[in-house]
Amino acid sequence: MLLRFDPFRDFDRLAGEMLGAARTPAPMPMDCLRVGDRFVLRFDLPGIDADSLDVSAENNTLTVRAERRRDDPEGATYLVSERPSGVYSRQLVLGDGLAVDSVQAHYSDGVLTLTIPLAEQAKPRKISISRAGESSLGSHEGHKMIAGETGRDRATASAAS
Repeated sequence: MLLRFDPFRDFDRLAGEMLGAARTPAPMPMDCLRVGDRFVLRFDLPGIDADSLDVSAENNTLTVRAERRRDDPEGATYLVSERPSGVYSRQLVLGDGLAVDSVQAHYSDGVLTLTIPLAEQAKPRKISISRAGESSLGSHEGHKMIAGETGRDRATASAAS
């Protein structure tokens, strides 16, 4: 239901592992889990002002944008700068079985939680099975009758002539 393909991110990860480079944290790490008939996505966004968050859906693409601003005092000089700042964006391609128009978003304690329900047509349904002796479709042993003359109609017509 949820598809993610970013060849450049995967290539960077592979190159970093092969060259032994230190792993740097992703600016918008995410967890995705399925709970019953909905998907729950959680994004870690510490230090992000809720007013800078933007979640949008277009076709089957969900986009999450956030901005972390630096509020440095005038004339400050960094000795160490490890906290990333700027605009972050992440796009997820959602499958057809999700109700993109019913996404719910909640932001609390630096975690953005999106809940995406399954679309009604994608929910599993129970299909009843008729058994021998039960009327199914006019009781012709499971065969569908086509409108027109039936064997019984022909027999009645022959007897009348």
